Amino acid sequence: MSTTNSQYRLGMIGLGTMGRNLLLNMADKGFSVTGYDKDPKMLAKLEEEGKEHQLKGFGDIEAFIGSLKTPRTLVLLVPAGQIVDNVIQEIKPLLSEGDIIIDSGNSYFTDTTRRVEELAEAGLHFFGMGISGGEEGARFGPSMMPGGDKKAYAEVKEILEAVAAKVGSDACVTYIGPGASGHFVKMTHNGIEYAIMQLLAETYQVLKQTLGYSNQQINETFSRWNKGSLQSFLVEITAEIFLFKDEKTGNDLVDMIKDEARSKGTGKWTSEIAMDLQLPVPIINEAVSNRDLSKYKSLRGSLAALYPDQQTGEAQITEQELEQAFYVAMVTAYAQGMHLLWQASKQYQYELNLAEIAKIWRGGCIIRAALLEDIYQAYSRQADLEHLFLDQQVAEKLSSAVPALRKLISDTALSGKALPAYSSALTYFDTIRTERMPSNLIQAQRDFFGAHTFERIDSEGTFHANWNNL
Repeated sequence: MSTTNSQYRLGMIGLGTMGRNLLLNMADKGFSVTGYDKDPKMLAKLEEEGKEHQLKGFGDIEAFIGSLKTPRTLVLLVPAGQIVDNVIQEIKPLLSEGDIIIDSGNSYFTDTTRRVEELAEAGLHFFGMGISGGEEGARFGPSMMPGGDKKAYAEVKEILEAVAAKVGSDACVTYIGPGASGHFVKMTHNGIEYAIMQLLAETYQVLKQTLGYSNQQINETFSRWNKGSLQSFLVEITAEIFLFKDEKTGNDLVDMIKDEARSKGTGKWTSEIAMDLQLPVPIINEAVSNRDLSKYKSLRGSLAALYPDQQTGEAQITEQELEQAFYVAMVTAYAQGMHLLWQASKQYQYELNLAEIAKIWRGGCIIRAALLEDIYQAYSRQADLEHLFLDQQVAEKLSSAVPALRKLISDTALSGKALPAYSSALTYFDTIRTERMPSNLIQAQRDFFGAHTFERIDSEGTFHANWNNL
């Protein structure tokens, strides 16, 4: 294939919303880039939106590959799964040893591991790079999580740091680690995202049903919170939602939306792999489960009629106490995600720098929040910190706020309202700070019916009791 007209430093495959906006971001920063898409409409959009930079795209894959400077760098922003493999198989014969392929979709991390190994045999560098921030982030500065071949990352580091979101002078991108670490970290990011969204939904329920707030008052509450320690992107957009009017009815749009939540599966992946690693992330699990429960709208309606409210007490929670409870639960969501990364780093030899991960999440991504500065500082103070709750400064803040979470859970339980994510946060906190759990009984039961053995507190080794000799 002729490369006499090679001129572009990077090529984007997939010019949908994310791919096109990321390419425009790169062009804004002065990089010579181009894109490929089979859909002529996507090519036309790129040309129209990129006319300031005279951006052009290709509808012919060979011409596209031939236009790239060597070693070629290609970014894939196509739907995860089989489509990624199909694209790789299409372009692989057109590439040369040393070329770089970056998968920036939400691929499952084990798929990335497989692709790294397969393409390495052909002398091609492949790495997975999670991107967070949505359409606006891609256009003006996302948080990016690249993992894989470190030498390949060095080839694109300049571009990625230029287009990433900035917090002060810090670019929200860093080399995550080897293998599929980039996609693993993005998956965990999404799990934390699920948890915080569920907490915000439950907070809305308390404000609306227990405190009797109007949508205007709920907007004002979240707006106030967003100016303090709870400042975050998700709190910010949640506040804005309560002001948005429905064009069809003139009502607040949030009141016109059916209470059935959808998902694309990344939260479920987080729960599944956490169970495989035997590392509990119950607040994320609850968030996933409740999206699933929300889909049983008809069943919920039938059960609501069969089991009317059985209120045995009045909720006395205040807005200030609810704010404190949300802080504890929010910290718990991040703590469980960081603990999962700590365990995965050991299991998969990812060599994750948890401080750096918290640092790049401070801007650009969906879970960006003021709290991440505290998390960054905690892991900066102690790089091998096993759990965020062990940090002394975090512990002091949690200890003062946990009583509000206890009051919220007890009040809402008596008033017959379910707060699964909040309840999970408190149960997790109380369980993980319990020095002696009742799990000794479980081991006795397992040994009784299945001779699975147990360990003793006064001797090393494993033991079996003859439970029939009672």
